[in-house]
Formats: sequence, structure tokens, C-alpha cells
Amino acid sequence: MSNVETRQVDRDSLFLLAQLRVDGQEQMYRVKVRNLSAGGMMAEGDVQVLRGALVEIELRNIGWVDGTVAWKQGNRFGIAFVDEIDPRVARASITGTTVSYTPPSPEPDRKLRKI
Repeated sequence: MSNVETRQVDRDSLFLLAQLRVDGQEQMYRVKVRNLSAGGMMAEGDVQVLRGALVEIELRNIGWVDGTVAWKQGNRFGIAFVDEIDPRVARASITGTTVSYTPPSPEPDRKLRKI
């Protein structure tokens, strides 16, 4: 998909807090999730990351998700997920309802998305 095509993917605008780990760093960061789609998200926070950095983000109701920093501008940055998620699960209330999420099983000849 080209950059223009990926901008058309449905994404939910929301405000969630999440934990972030950057590959090679021991520190854990708290970031704001500004929007979320099946294939990625925009985060905001004081994190020193570079485009292409491997990260893990802990999303509410889903758990830890692997990704790559796709872009960075100021204190906001985009993360492309390695495996797609269901953004509705992360958006669901954590009280009063039971939400279950099963990550997709890896495909044997899966290709990574180009960012």
C-alpha cells in the first residue's frame, strides 16, 4: 500500500494511555494514544525514538503489540503494527463487560508491511 492508500484506512480517534517499550532500552514510557486502526496508531509522549525503531505498546484489553515507528514529528509518532489488531477491543470499556481478544495466528509466508 502506498502512503496515500494507508491514510484512507479506518482509524478511531480516541484518548487512551498506554505503556511503550523501545527495543534496546530498559525504560518504559507512558504515551497517549491519539488514534488507532487495525494496522497502527499515533502516539504522543516524550519518547526519544527514530523512524524504523522497533517498539512494543501495551494496549488496553489487548496486551503487548509489536510495531515499528513509521514517522515522528515533535512529540507525536506513528507506529505500524506487525500484526493487525481489532481497535474496537481496545476501545471497549474495561468495566461491566467481558472482552476477549485472540491475536491472529501467524501465516507461514507472511510478508511485513512496507512503511
